[in-house]
Amino acid sequence: MSIINKSMRLLLNSALLMLLLTACAEEKKTAVGKEKKSYCLDENFNLETEHPISQMMINEIPLSGMVEPNPDKVIHFSNLVDGIIVGTNFALGDYVKKNQVLAKVKSTDLSEWKAKQRILASQLTVAKHNYEAVKSMYEDGISSKKQLNQAANEVHTLESELEEVSSNLQLYNASTERGVFLIKAPSSGYITEKNITPGMHVSAYNESLFTISELNEVWVQINVYASDLQNITEGMQVDIRSLSYPDIIFKGKIHALAHVLDSESGVIKARVTIENKDLLLKPGMFVDVVAKQETDRKVLTIPTSALIFDNNENHVVIYQDDCNLKVRRVEYIGQINGICYIADDLSTKDKIITKDHLLIYEQIKNFQNLD
Repeated sequence: MSIINKSMRLLLNSALLMLLLTACAEEKKTAVGKEKKSYCLDENFNLETEHPISQMMINEIPLSGMVEPNPDKVIHFSNLVDGIIVGTNFALGDYVKKNQVLAKVKSTDLSEWKAKQRILASQLTVAKHNYEAVKSMYEDGISSKKQLNQAANEVHTLESELEEVSSNLQLYNASTERGVFLIKAPSSGYITEKNITPGMHVSAYNESLFTISELNEVWVQINVYASDLQNITEGMQVDIRSLSYPDIIFKGKIHALAHVLDSESGVIKARVTIENKDLLLKPGMFVDVVAKQETDRKVLTIPTSALIFDNNENHVVIYQDDCNLKVRRVEYIGQINGICYIADDLSTKDKIITKDHLLIYEQIKNFQNLD
């Protein structure tokens, strides 16, 4: 009986030992399985992260506008004499320098003044000789003081008349060609308007022949509709874009806001002055304007590209270490210039992965069975 009990005890101990070993193996297997579900970044992975930034939310108000030259740097040139345009040396859009000859005007007025100049010059020569003769006779006691003064006054009168005619001819840029008036550029700049062609008759001071504008600084006249007026104020920052340069943002601020409706468009005009160094903005160009309205709502901002939209929700991947990566759902509020606003789902200390985050997100889903 004792032999049987010993055998049974031995079998029982062996069975318990096998069960214990099996349990340990299962536990080890389970632990290994769990380790396999933890995704780690490769040590050579080029990781890029950014911290969320806390700031006040800014609303964007879309508007439209048009580029105009600065009126303080625009010259409208009117003709000074009646005549006919006999030649032009410029085209619309040309850059011209100060005193450059732009056109010629044939005028009878100039011919008359030229003739008068010659007559006065001749009369002045005779008057000076007469004065010298009277002066000599006065010194010899032959002529009177009155005669001497009359001769001197005649010289002064002719000199004044000749100076006036000569000044007019110089003002009108009279050329050596008979009866031709040279139209010269009064300043340097770009021709933004041209109203003359050869053969055209022009009247003195009646119309603008051309317009010269300096374009190193331009105005953007913004159309503000009644529905947006309450949100637009002077000093507000704006971003300006043109279809001609879709990747360039021209930044400025509203310098003036009109207090009356524009009679033609029926909108309030807001003015933005922009430095135009590279002359990219041209007068007459239509632009899209986004006005930035500051609010009192504090939000977090992250790059819009860091967002992952999946299952009708927005997510980001948070980095703690190479084997500790977390997916966090965030509440999207809005975006501006590549930056999106989110609610306080994150901390400014969190590291948001901004490069290859979609790939990492899918790997985390695969390892952790995320839906």
